[in-house]
Amino acid sequence: MNLGKNSVVYLTTSLLILIGFCTFIFLNGTDKSKVPPQENNSSSENSSINIVNNIQNNITSNGDVVVNTTVNNEVNTDQSVSIDNSLQNDLSGSGHAKIFNQVENDLSEGTTGLLNNMLNNNVDGMVIKNLKNDLVNNLGIQTEIQVNNAVENRNTPKKSSENKDNNGGESNGSDGNGNDGEDNEGTPPEGLGEIVWGIDSASETTEEFTMCVRENFGEPVIYGRYLGDREDVSRGLTAEQVDLIHGEGAYILPIYNQFSDATGFDNGVSQAEGAINLANELGIPNGVAIFADIEPTYPVDSEFIRGWFETINESQYSSGIYGVFDPESDLVAAYNAASEENPDILETNIIWTASPNIGITTKANAPDEFTPDAPENSLALGWQYGIDAEACNIDTNLFDSQIVNSLWAPES
Repeated sequence: MNLGKNSVVYLTTSLLILIGFCTFIFLNGTDKSKVPPQENNSSSENSSINIVNNIQNNITSNGDVVVNTTVNNEVNTDQSVSIDNSLQNDLSGSGHAKIFNQVENDLSEGTTGLLNNMLNNNVDGMVIKNLKNDLVNNLGIQTEIQVNNAVENRNTPKKSSENKDNNGGESNGSDGNGNDGEDNEGTPPEGLGEIVWGIDSASETTEEFTMCVRENFGEPVIYGRYLGDREDVSRGLTAEQVDLIHGEGAYILPIYNQFSDATGFDNGVSQAEGAINLANELGIPNGVAIFADIEPTYPVDSEFIRGWFETINESQYSSGIYGVFDPESDLVAAYNAASEENPDILETNIIWTASPNIGITTKANAPDEFTPDAPENSLALGWQYGIDAEACNIDTNLFDSQIVNSLWAPES
């Protein structure tokens, strides 16, 4: 599959196999249909059932790629069974990759035979934002099965950096193995410099608004805009506004601000789910980062940050957090604590910081250097250096152009 520069790919493969009537059912979902044990009417004592699942995804993309593959074998028979699960993901390009593999084998009591699981993820050049292999084998009592598991992850980066590689496996005979590799820091899209200028606004985006910004400040590369209306605070994006911004050739940075308390894990999960629902309703493509707006007046703790990040990161979207990341702030303390509990936050969550605030400028007079305040070793790609312009109701920003790989891009 060969795709354009800013394309987004979301591939879901879901395979459910039920053995009893020797029926093969292909589903894209999570429902299971169970088949009761059947008598073996074969006259041969050596009769067996052979199951071969060979899934291969070959994807080349310069946009963001999300691959979800689920294989579920539910075997309820007294025959000998041979199961071979082979899952191969070959991804290449310069975008971001999220890979979620789940293989589950449920074998009933007394089943005999051989179970082979092979997972191979080969990522060339892309930034691995999340890689998770869940391999679960549930074996019934007195089951005589030889289990062979093999998991191999390879990442060939363009530039070296820390890589996120997350693998898990549990239950009888399960295995989830991976190796930490190197990551690609990414390259700016063609035509963009290393640092780009942008705005954010709580106002509705109209023709008059874009003209005001252009005439008073310059042409933004990035527009930060809100998901959903919040009374007396912000106007939310609409499909018409999206078309207008993209018609300007600009990228959209989605902001979620439907809360005023940033404490508690369950609250973080709930707010993330609300953001995902609004993003889906608006048609935001997979792989785009959604930024939680944590204002300096909000109470904040590490549990909220973990709940937000882990929920967004398990979805088709990416996680971002906006706030005043002053080194002495409660937000930085909470962020550092959350990162200790889940190191993936430090490595993959995008920070958009409003510190230091040096004042509104035009695009031409923007700071010469990109110097945002953020936790040490965090992924700080956005800096809101000026707040509350009198004209046009905007804030002014500088961004590391790597961030556009995680924003809603205009159609090429």
